[in-house]
Amino acid sequence: MNDSILIEILMLLAAAVIAVAGFRRFHLPPILAYLTVGVIVGPYGLALVSDTEDTRLLAEFGIVFLLFTVGLEFSLSQLMAVKKEVLTMGGAQVVLTTALIGSVAWLFGMSPVEAFVIGAVFAMSSTAIVVKQLAEQLELGSRHGRLSVGILLFQDVSVAPFLIIIPALTGVDDVSVSDQLAGAVIKGGIIVIAMVAVGRWLLRPLFHEIARSRSSELFTLTALLFALTAAWVTHYSGLSLALGAFLAGMMLGETEFRHQVEVDIRPFRDVLLGLFFVTIGMMLNIGLLPQIVLWVLLLALAIVLLKAVLISVLMRLLGVNSGVAVRTGIVLSQGGEFGFALLSLAMGSEILGAQLSQIMLAALIFSMILTPWLIKYNGTIAKYLCSESYLQNRAQLVQEVAQSARTLSGHTIICGYGRIGQNIARFLDQENRPYLALDLDPLRVKVAREAGEPVIYGDSAHIEILEAAGLMQARVLVISFDDIYAALKILPQVQKARPDMPVLVRTRDDNNLERLQRAGATEVIPETLEASLMLASHLLLLLEVPTADIIRHVEHVRHDRYQILREVFYGQDDMSVTGGPYVPGRRLHSVTLSAHSSAVGRRLDEIDLAALHVSVTAIRRHGIRGQNPAPDTLLMASDTLVLYGGADDLKRAEERLNRTQS
Repeated sequence: MNDSILIEILMLLAAAVIAVAGFRRFHLPPILAYLTVGVIVGPYGLALVSDTEDTRLLAEFGIVFLLFTVGLEFSLSQLMAVKKEVLTMGGAQVVLTTALIGSVAWLFGMSPVEAFVIGAVFAMSSTAIVVKQLAEQLELGSRHGRLSVGILLFQDVSVAPFLIIIPALTGVDDVSVSDQLAGAVIKGGIIVIAMVAVGRWLLRPLFHEIARSRSSELFTLTALLFALTAAWVTHYSGLSLALGAFLAGMMLGETEFRHQVEVDIRPFRDVLLGLFFVTIGMMLNIGLLPQIVLWVLLLALAIVLLKAVLISVLMRLLGVNSGVAVRTGIVLSQGGEFGFALLSLAMGSEILGAQLSQIMLAALIFSMILTPWLIKYNGTIAKYLCSESYLQNRAQLVQEVAQSARTLSGHTIICGYGRIGQNIARFLDQENRPYLALDLDPLRVKVAREAGEPVIYGDSAHIEILEAAGLMQARVLVISFDDIYAALKILPQVQKARPDMPVLVRTRDDNNLERLQRAGATEVIPETLEASLMLASHLLLLLEVPTADIIRHVEHVRHDRYQILREVFYGQDDMSVTGGPYVPGRRLHSVTLSAHSSAVGRRLDEIDLAALHVSVTAIRRHGIRGQNPAPDTLLMASDTLVLYGGADDLKRAEERLNRTQS
């Protein structure tokens, strides 16, 4: 690789880092950042990076690794478990969308080959944007969220046949299209069967031997070698590189090494996939935009509306109620990353003309720019369009919940019936205490109800659902799921309706403890702190500390709302944005006073660190540590003060303590 190529790659990476950081600040998808970088630095922008075979090869490897990880997640048993959402609805969506959009393109004068490619490109939706946005809006577990994810899963899998078909369409005339397609499908089928057979017989024994070496480097190298070899086999056979990678991932996905391979491959995939989207942006000729902007906007809006209507109608025909159907259609109405992959493949095969490719490329980008706002307001739009249906469905759901709670009084309402919720229910059963659980997983609710357990489908974030569950007659409410945003929706509503209602909230750690308490939680139970408490209790028991003293320690910690357990020093891993979760909460921090500090010779209360919302938990002097120093403690040079507070407050406190004497 010569210096100019290396410099170009460095420029791409630097621009991508800056763009992704900026887009994340505004909660925009990283895909849009990569596309923007490509547009700006590419040959049609500032021309800082040329669109060469080298950069395109790196980008193609991004698609190879993307399809490899998709193959890892592909499992026939998992597909059969959700076959209605994935196979029936997903299959119908891909086939009908491809056919309808392709037919419209054909009516507008496109050749059958061009029409088919256009339909395939726009049949795809953005898995990355949709899943991320639905997760942030707490809608992944909703009915439209589950339907959307199921359809997206089928779209991901359906890329494989398109990867076989599209290269086969290169240079064919209208008469020979069917023959070419049949030949490509037969050849692809033979290669798929051969590779799956070889993988089933050789792959598991090979990776067992590699795993015995206990070398992570050898394991990663073998996985890379296998993925790239499979990609080369399909490419050599006249098919795409990505198809071979998908098959390799699918074969490894059936082994016990699947998760380890996915972890090892992910860094390669993320970096190279980012470069792929950058190269897609580089293909966009912004100089041509003034001439085609009207067609771009019309095509993007037409695709969004057409897909939204088509998917909504399809969902209704398959028995989904109108509100959920419309929300699913809105969520999946955009173009997606696999659409870019298919378009890139078609452009490389010269199936589409230059101007048509530019219009499609810009329309895909514009539809994805619209996506965050469409998903954000999907509920509002659906309620406006289907207000009567929404009211009927909500009324029916409330009635079903009320029917289940009609005989209950003094009971416990459990919000969330996952593992924690079910464990709580077991203890209530043992004490013959009544309860009613609400959950949004229909399979879990179905199985639990068949077993005779008092569980009902319902969203506990809606006050009418809670009231139907007997909120006014209940004794306690427990939020058992680890979802801070949902808990913060529930608490104010419960506080307003039943200010006397005790509410227990489960959370993973103590970062949002005060926030939940201010919102109305009676008790917040952080998992990490309770685990620390139990581990410390068992340790003291092994050290033969009297049981009464252990109980006293535990009760003191809980009575003090875990304060002593929350005062911890955070390390580099805790503060790393990429290597660990960023901790925004309060923490411990030590400051040593220099001989020139203005704090030396003054009393602790004179410094008035409390005004900065910082407390002094200990002072270490001459190797001796004193806990909870008195306010009149005189500070001396070389004293180490252990401070407790928020990050910004601690910074101001350290500046005040180390201010030099005038």
